Amino acid sequence: MIVSQTDFVSALFGPDADVPEGLVDPSGVTTTKRFNVYRNNVAVSLTEALETAFPAITKLIGEENFKRVAGVFLRQHPPTSPLMMFYGAEMPTFLQGFPPLQHLGYLPDVARFEQAMRHAYHAADAAPIDAARLQELSPDELMAAKIDIAPAVQVIVSDWPVYSVWAYNMIEGSPKPEARKEAVLITRPEFDPMGQVISQGAAAMIKALQNGKTLGEALEAAASDPDFDVTTTLGQLLSGAAITDLRTNP
Repeated sequence: MIVSQTDFVSALFGPDADVPEGLVDPSGVTTTKRFNVYRNNVAVSLTEALETAFPAITKLIGEENFKRVAGVFLRQHPPTSPLMMFYGAEMPTFLQGFPPLQHLGYLPDVARFEQAMRHAYHAADAAPIDAARLQELSPDELMAAKIDIAPAVQVIVSDWPVYSVWAYNMIEGSPKPEARKEAVLITRPEFDPMGQVISQGAAAMIKALQNGKTLGEALEAAASDPDFDVTTTLGQLLSGAAITDLRTNP
């Protein structure tokens, strides 16, 4: 009997599931022990992949608790791609609906931040623009220009001090988080991604640029934030090698 892929995967991620019917060794004996060992090894490997992907979450709830959470997660969300670098994409949503951790409301957004850092690390390379190109345009030309943003750039907007919580647990000497909303810009100026807190207006502007809006339209999206400063935001993008092209109308 040929074991279907569906039955095999269902048994693999069901800790109490029986060995799929038809899975036998060369002598025709059901391979219960071998299958259980394989099932355990898969669970351990996926748990380790999740620990690597979400080190701050692991630290925040403790390694043993994280292993328990990962055990539930991986059975609800088995891999859909052989690229383990992206396994765990559903973790933020999973944490948001996981009853035992509802009292830690910031966890899903910290997971979103860690996921964004991972995507930034693996994003395609893109050469940054020469800052002089911005200075060559008149104010009207600059407002009408579309600014291309590097694939590595990520923006996280949270009701929690998401970057401060992450940094307090992952960067030695970081201050204790204050109770506030935070927007975070992730860039990759060299080999490793880096995060920095930005204003809500800056986040709105960058997202608008990523969606193909002109700089003038992006500034309108940021206009409601009194803390927004366009010069500061453009400086953050340039220093983070986040601007790759500047397109003006013919």
